[in-house]
Amino acid sequence: MPTIAIIGAGITGITTAYELNRLGFDVTVYDRQRYAGMETSFANGGQLSASNAEVWNQTSTVLKGLKWLLRRDAPLLVNMRPTWHKASWMAEFVGAIPQYRNNTIQTTRMAISARKGLQEMAQVEGIDFDLSPAGILHFYTNAADLGHARKVTGLLAEGGLERQELTPEEVRTRCPQLEGNLTGGFWTQSDMTGDIHKFTVGMARWLRTKGVQFCMGQEVGVLRREGARVFVDDAAFDSVVLCAGVASRRFAADLGERLNVYPVKGYSITVNLHDAASQAAAPQVSLLDDAAKIVTSRLGADRFRIAGTAEFNGENRDIRDDRIKPLITWCERHFPQIETDSVIPWAGLRPMMPNMMPRVGAGKHAGVYFNTGHGHLGWTLSAATARLLADQMQHSMPPQLRAVA
Repeated sequence: MPTIAIIGAGITGITTAYELNRLGFDVTVYDRQRYAGMETSFANGGQLSASNAEVWNQTSTVLKGLKWLLRRDAPLLVNMRPTWHKASWMAEFVGAIPQYRNNTIQTTRMAISARKGLQEMAQVEGIDFDLSPAGILHFYTNAADLGHARKVTGLLAEGGLERQELTPEEVRTRCPQLEGNLTGGFWTQSDMTGDIHKFTVGMARWLRTKGVQFCMGQEVGVLRREGARVFVDDAAFDSVVLCAGVASRRFAADLGERLNVYPVKGYSITVNLHDAASQAAAPQVSLLDDAAKIVTSRLGADRFRIAGTAEFNGENRDIRDDRIKPLITWCERHFPQIETDSVIPWAGLRPMMPNMMPRVGAGKHAGVYFNTGHGHLGWTLSAATARLLADQMQHSMPPQLRAVA
């Protein structure tokens, strides 16, 4: 039976373990944390959103970034201290602008494919992760952003996604608690939300019962290749899959591979809805405020997740008050009846490729595979990329190493 090491026990590592185990591979998962889903998969925005599949590679994104350079509360913030990693990543980001259209369509298709896989995993294994099929509502406060959204809707449609344009009145009907001026919106009935951490932990627990081994709570020192084998410290495997988020870049270098993934920090707050009035004031529908780059999810009866922003500041996990405060202010402005006396802040590093597309598949060296670089869509795309990778591994290995499910 082929032996596979997966580096990383976040959402992509766990879904990859599920798919490889399903095919009959002998899987071992490594993570420096004691438990699964403790880093970028801990407290994200919660959206399973094909409607948010638009990649960021546009001239307008670059111009907005320049305009916001001196705003500490800007949706997109760049630390101006130069590094070669950041400079090379941004140069490749600009170079990928011509692929904006094709990459947006391709991401949409992956996101739609992932929905079925994720629901299948959760239903078969009986995992409760506050899944809500309540749909996602994008809302806009100016005509320019709404006009751009109409163009994006055309690209999403080419990828197979249907969404409906709404008038301001229809937006308020979908979300009567929402306050503020509105120009219009878009409604995606087929999108969902759920707690990524609860799903990842539940799936890891179930995988243990299916024979998947977990080496948790210890740093992986060095990965190396020796002949046809790959070593994780002193343990030998037939293949290794890098699902380690931003750390995948270092591990790739150990194996002689190049992976230009950059840590793009995002922030979230979880507002605890302790009283009946706050629970009634918090929307059931998931929201995306395109101007502020903020998303929301209702996680069960008593939690309201608000997440957003992008910060280019290297591998820095500090939770900054000046980045958390705008999220609280946004909540109080649009949902003033929600009490914000109990708010849990969080920050995570999105592993982002310059072209905004996940790196999925074989490396240039035998036995090295990738499933990482999903950026802000790791939760949305994970089930699709895990299955894609597992199928590739099953068919690309020599006959004597192929698993038999």
